[in-house]
Amino acid sequence: MTQEIDLAKARYGPIAGNRVVQLIAGLVAMIVISNYQYAFTLFTPGLRQQFAGAPYSQIALIFSLFILFETWPVPVAGIFIDKFGIRTLMIVGSLGVLFGWLLGGTVATSLFHLYLCYGVLAGTGAGIIYIATVANAVKWFPDRRGLAAGLTAAGFGGGAALTLIPISKTITALGWAHSMALWGVMQGVIACIMALILRHPPEGWKPAGWVPKASKTVVQTKVNYSWQETLRRPEFYLLYLMFIMVCAGGLMTTGNLSEIARSLKVQNATILGVSIVAFTATLTGITNAGSRIMWGFISDRLGRENTMTLAFAVEGVFIFLVTQIANSPLLFVMVLPFVFLSWGEIYALFSAITGDVFGPKNASANYGMLYTAKGMASIMAGWGAALVAAAFAGSFQVPYYIAAAFDFAAALLAFLALKPLIRRRIASEEGIADASAELVPEHARASSR
Repeated sequence: MTQEIDLAKARYGPIAGNRVVQLIAGLVAMIVISNYQYAFTLFTPGLRQQFAGAPYSQIALIFSLFILFETWPVPVAGIFIDKFGIRTLMIVGSLGVLFGWLLGGTVATSLFHLYLCYGVLAGTGAGIIYIATVANAVKWFPDRRGLAAGLTAAGFGGGAALTLIPISKTITALGWAHSMALWGVMQGVIACIMALILRHPPEGWKPAGWVPKASKTVVQTKVNYSWQETLRRPEFYLLYLMFIMVCAGGLMTTGNLSEIARSLKVQNATILGVSIVAFTATLTGITNAGSRIMWGFISDRLGRENTMTLAFAVEGVFIFLVTQIANSPLLFVMVLPFVFLSWGEIYALFSAITGDVFGPKNASANYGMLYTAKGMASIMAGWGAALVAAAFAGSFQVPYYIAAAFDFAAALLAFLALKPLIRRRIASEEGIADASAELVPEHARASSR
């Protein structure tokens, strides 16, 4: 045991001071909030039946609002997490998701009520938990940042695979409202328990025996940029644009899977006695989780930008293939999981590269700002995609063409623009004494001496 590890365990005890325990607690918290995003499509048939007079775009707006409030308040939450610690904010987030679904399933009598309960309250709670756990993994695992971020994000992407079929069966037995309330309470309680375990590593802590080394594939800054300084960096805005572009296709599929199945004329098919939507959503949850772990692991060796180039191009191919599988339940079940195998990685790669490029100290705030790009993408992916589909007789073909084009464009940007921009800046920091104040803030130069 090194002094750094002893410091963590002396401060937090042998359980909370163990970084593997921290990773597991964050993973469990992510698993229980995953249904707030990925199970929405299971509630839409019941919502359409109850609110029969409303166009589907107004129901899809619940999903868009959830993503917006899961992302846009996150920078403020990230600042509070970095400043005051993770536990208090995690408890607030846990109560948000608990009461969001509980109230949505008990007192909500209109779509507006669901906008507030499911969209605003549950969305904000889920966003707090998401940014807290991912940033915590980045801080505890500087030596395996891509893998740790991927494992944590895998909880959010794949956790729903454990529960989508049970939720579907609960909806069949109890109706959408009672199911939402029941699952909301269970998930919120578990998240609160995990909140009591999570801690940030002590100041100056590092893994036992780990010494930062220069790498030609994964480059990491030695400067901890504040959120204000991060906003002055051009690479932040390039990352933001790329996040929006690659996020849109997967979110569109997640939030509209029932309607996409209808568009492709496979909505009435069943697999092993389970509806094709619930069965496919379970498979996509598994591949979504695997994507975050697999591509995060690859990025620790191949480099973040190179991995982005490859993954985004593969994603574009599978997004395009969705437009070619009408009237085939078998292809629907085969192709959709591969869409998520090359989409879920964005939540590992963008969080890891934020720690690499802007430093780990303020990772909660910095990644929180970048994560708001998901909210921007949700406007196109939920409400916007539903409107475009309505203009083409309910077909999602045109939205998928647009999403595929975004993926290919982002792949090119990762290799041709992002990679040289990041590496030039970090290379200039190696000569920190001669670097300009724009590249390396004065307080960072002083702390690095």
